[in-house]
Amino acid sequence: MGLFRLLRLPGFKEEVKHPAEGVQPRSAEDVKAALSGLNGPDVPWAVRDGTPEHADLVAEWRLAEPAFRHLFSLSQLTRTLRIRVRLFPEEREVRAIEEQWEVTWYGDPPRMKIGHQASRGPGRSWSKDWAVERGPDGRRRLRESFSFDSGDMKRPIRNAVLEQGWTWRSLLSEDF
Repeated sequence: MGLFRLLRLPGFKEEVKHPAEGVQPRSAEDVKAALSGLNGPDVPWAVRDGTPEHADLVAEWRLAEPAFRHLFSLSQLTRTLRIRVRLFPEEREVRAIEEQWEVTWYGDPPRMKIGHQASRGPGRSWSKDWAVERGPDGRRRLRESFSFDSGDMKRPIRNAVLEQGWTWRSLLSEDF
């Protein structure tokens, strides 16, 4: 039992979201299908089988794929995110552990190196890059050239779970 669980501090233990009232719970297979259905060629993250990570499913940034690796390296993204998901059909609940690692980019073509700093638990990281340009009126202005938000991966996954009538529980520790 972890220190935060002993202290019963609500902000450190978990994040819980319940489905809207009246949403009928679907089967575990339907939840898995809904989560797997979020995959797509233009989505910079993917949901896959999580058996090697002791989970039912894992969602993570597609850093290994050349098209996305280039995008992430150009943005100088410094953290990566993985969400391990376990389904508990008897409770109609999905438990998730969010894990983030520091990454550095080197070489040409760009390669990624996982750093030594990591964190676990509900959270959000974001970064933006801006470029200065001249507007139509000739005045200088800022234009957003890149935006990264870990919520862009977490929100669709959490919403898919809630739409299936299940509860979303994001944990701090590995108490699957």
